[in-house]
Amino acid sequence: MPRIVFHGENAACFSHGFADLAPHDARIIVLPDVLETDEQKKAYATADMIVGVKFDASLPLPENLSLFHVPGAGYDAVNLELLPATALVCNCFGHDPAIAEYVFAGILNRHVPLDDADAKLRQGNWAYSSGSRDRLHDEICGKTIGLLGFGHIGQAIARRAKAFGMQVSVANRSPVANSEMVDQSFTLNELADFWPTADYVVVSVPMTPSTTGIVNADSFSAMKPGAVIFNVGRGPTIDEQALYDALNEGKIGGAVIDTWYTYPGPGKPIQLPSSLPFHTLKNLIMTPHMSGWTHGTVRRRQQTIADNIAHRLAGSPCINIVRKDS
Repeated sequence: MPRIVFHGENAACFSHGFADLAPHDARIIVLPDVLETDEQKKAYATADMIVGVKFDASLPLPENLSLFHVPGAGYDAVNLELLPATALVCNCFGHDPAIAEYVFAGILNRHVPLDDADAKLRQGNWAYSSGSRDRLHDEICGKTIGLLGFGHIGQAIARRAKAFGMQVSVANRSPVANSEMVDQSFTLNELADFWPTADYVVVSVPMTPSTTGIVNADSFSAMKPGAVIFNVGRGPTIDEQALYDALNEGKIGGAVIDTWYTYPGPGKPIQLPSSLPFHTLKNLIMTPHMSGWTHGTVRRRQQTIADNIAHRLAGSPCINIVRKDS
């Protein structure tokens, strides 16, 4: 009987209905973020498999652990060196369709003024009606979207961009061949040439020492004056002060930011996402790390976790391996 622990509030979201996907004899245990009782600590320490977003020295060592599964893509809060060597570590994706839709919601919102047209027409104002050049609005066909990072998210965005008739420019760690999906590509040491190509820049690179602050003051100076930047990766990949200054001083056209610099924590549920006054800026849309958090994402990730558990129990290869066992 495999003991499967879902540790923490985030992981617990994936436990609902998981019994229908798990092996029929599995014991599913849901534990809080902070393990307070001896029973909770014992359940964690004796787990065969753990689904969680964090592992560090503050947690009991699960000595017989076979699989540690992150229920998302990012595993920067998991200390891989502290996990038992017996444990295979995997992560999940499945958020790329949702994030791609979020990006295009942000782009279309700037070009197709449905809300404003509706509000005005309810007052008898035909502000956007056809027949006069003064009432024209813009479109995204022919615009260029710049993708900083070309993993699952970047590729999902590129496919949709092509359906809208957009040009796609990519900057990625490894070279990306120009194709029907990519019109021009750059490596990360060619960013100075990448920034001016795009009307929209979408940042989806993972958080690493080399990507921290990869978008900085020089980047904003090199972008088109009307460029709009999206961050759906990790907040600190864009330099915090440089982003604020670029928006506050009107160096770029705007931003749609979903990943931030300060997050809520225990006893602090109300929290502005930065020490800088981003909330006062008019050329910014702020969202609370929601772009990939959909019913579809949860279902797809649940299936990945269940499949990897079944593979691990059967001794067959898993997918999305972050660290192999020894």
